[in-house]
Amino acid sequence: MEPNTVHIEREGDAPVFTFADSFNVSVHMIDRHLNEGRADRLAYITDHEKVTYGQLAERVNRCGNALLSAGISPRERMLMIVKDCPEFVYLYYGAIKAGIIPVPINTLLRAKDYKYMIEDSMCAGLIYSPDFAAEVEPALKAAARRPAFVTSTEGEQGVQQMMVRAENELSPHPSDPLADCFWLYSSGSTGRPKGTVHRQRDLLVNSVLYTEPVLNITEDDIMFSAAKLFFAYGLGNSMNFPLNYGACTVLSDERPTPEMTFRIIEKYKPTIYYGVPTLYAAQCRALETESPDLSSIRISVSAGESLPAPIFERWREKVGHPPVDGIGSTEGTHIFISNRPEDAKAGTSGKVLPGYKARIVDDEGNDVKPGEVGRLWVQGQSMAAYYWNQPERTEQTMLGNDWLNTGDTYTQDEDGYYVYNGRSDDMIKVGGIWCSPIEIESRLIDHPKVLEAGVVGREDSDGLVKPEAHIILKEHGDASDELAAELLEHCKDGLARYKYPRWFHFVEDLPKTATGKIQRFKLRSED
Repeated sequence: MEPNTVHIEREGDAPVFTFADSFNVSVHMIDRHLNEGRADRLAYITDHEKVTYGQLAERVNRCGNALLSAGISPRERMLMIVKDCPEFVYLYYGAIKAGIIPVPINTLLRAKDYKYMIEDSMCAGLIYSPDFAAEVEPALKAAARRPAFVTSTEGEQGVQQMMVRAENELSPHPSDPLADCFWLYSSGSTGRPKGTVHRQRDLLVNSVLYTEPVLNITEDDIMFSAAKLFFAYGLGNSMNFPLNYGACTVLSDERPTPEMTFRIIEKYKPTIYYGVPTLYAAQCRALETESPDLSSIRISVSAGESLPAPIFERWREKVGHPPVDGIGSTEGTHIFISNRPEDAKAGTSGKVLPGYKARIVDDEGNDVKPGEVGRLWVQGQSMAAYYWNQPERTEQTMLGNDWLNTGDTYTQDEDGYYVYNGRSDDMIKVGGIWCSPIEIESRLIDHPKVLEAGVVGREDSDGLVKPEAHIILKEHGDASDELAAELLEHCKDGLARYKYPRWFHFVEDLPKTATGKIQRFKLRSED
């Protein structure tokens, strides 16, 4: 086979991939479009610019050369704290083409989070949008080890100007399908983020296995994802999926709101829209009094957390089709179990996609009986290889032969649809993003009036999970609505905005084990 090529055949419904021994995925995702006549087709649209596939290929080359010139070597890590914009794509695929490992980071985090990731990743470079300087720069100052190369996307010494000075031709760094390609940080049940290491093949395999049976993308599609590029769901939606098929994508760095999404949809007429249940709920409320033109959308996709059945029905009533819900993970690259547009069942995650396998198992790893609750294991060629510097968590999660212990509990109904039953640990998924109760508890305890805190997830009126805080005060008599409001602002000031508790309960004690650990499952059962 020619270097950097892949052959895809079929065994029944399942695609089978044969990769060249030398394989750099950037060639397939970026360079291939020039040979297939798409140089003048639009790849990206923003409110400020349009980028063709020809311009994209040149800028990816320039960016890769700029990163090498800055002293970042192949196989070294480059953290990206970058808003949704074309530069994100240039950096990500420019790094991959140059052999550098891009590590997109959640742009909603705080300085202490960035400090940990800078130190943990041992990154050689860090690039950030100026919008996030207030959190990034203190993290760099506090880090025990500062990366050798740090710059912003803008400014005289920023990436944009570096690209202008760089060469526009770049040979792909020799790699292979199983070589490390990119990382994503995934939070764990202890709150310590895990560097999830993905291989060259992973994003391409998932782009085919998910999109062919669910989205049926063509180069005439226009995509818009309210979910941002920094985490796995948005990374597939706005970058890997459209680039695999030569489609066009609308990017916006605005905070997702019903008003923002409706404006984008009316202006750019996307055919595929990606949201998360929290946003769908807000959009459905807005649609009770507004009538935006959403007729361009042929498929709406939901992921990030389980979609409640009432929101499924409301969106179908207002828009004419239901959101296609699915389950995926950072470790799996994107979605591996999904509903289909022609076969969507409310309150379920759908069925296993061709090319993936799934099991629901008990604590001993034995398959449970139909209808029983168990832990979901999934197998497929898009699963991450390992967690960086966390061999015990790797052994617990990556089970060999591309099997993944998702940490989610599931049942399978009588029709074969997979039904989500919650996490097998204490993590809380808010707005499609995992957060740790320990982190929220620590912030609450920082307040001078708080002695202890226990945080769990609780469903709101829309069936969406949000943090709920149970608090022991140093002086129980201080409990008041005014103190609850003060604690709310205390959390908002020190945590990413989606992590603050929505409810505060002042209690005299918390359920604990004999060794003093909070029994959060008992707090959940009290709601």
